[in-house]
Amino acid sequence: MSLQKRIQKREVRRTHRVRNAQKSRGVKPRVTVFRSSKHIYAQIIDDAQHATIIGFSTLNLQDKSGDKKTLAHRVGVELGKLALQKDVKEVFFDRGGFLYHGRIKALADGLREAGLVF
Repeated sequence: MSLQKRIQKREVRRTHRVRNAQKSRGVKPRVTVFRSSKHIYAQIIDDAQHATIIGFSTLNLQDKSGDKKTLAHRVGVELGKLALQKDVKEVFFDRGGFLYHGRIKALADGLREAGLVF
């Protein structure tokens, strides 16, 4: 098996492991994260209704100055503020197969700083 194939299988396993952990812990809205090379996107999804409650990304930020880690933190803070306005206080953090490090961790810290619990 090629190296690329093994890496892809590992990513799929990691993604399913994270999502299955949420199913066993009860029904809460889920914060999903996608990280591209330039931007970071996060949205809060209600799996019971199959609907997106709120979405926010670096594309929505007014001032885009700073490094990518700082921008990810600001996205987390803004998404957290919007979630609290919609009465979402407790969520499940779905990192989508990405390692909890760098920009993903900065976004999660921003969500916690805004007042979300996960």
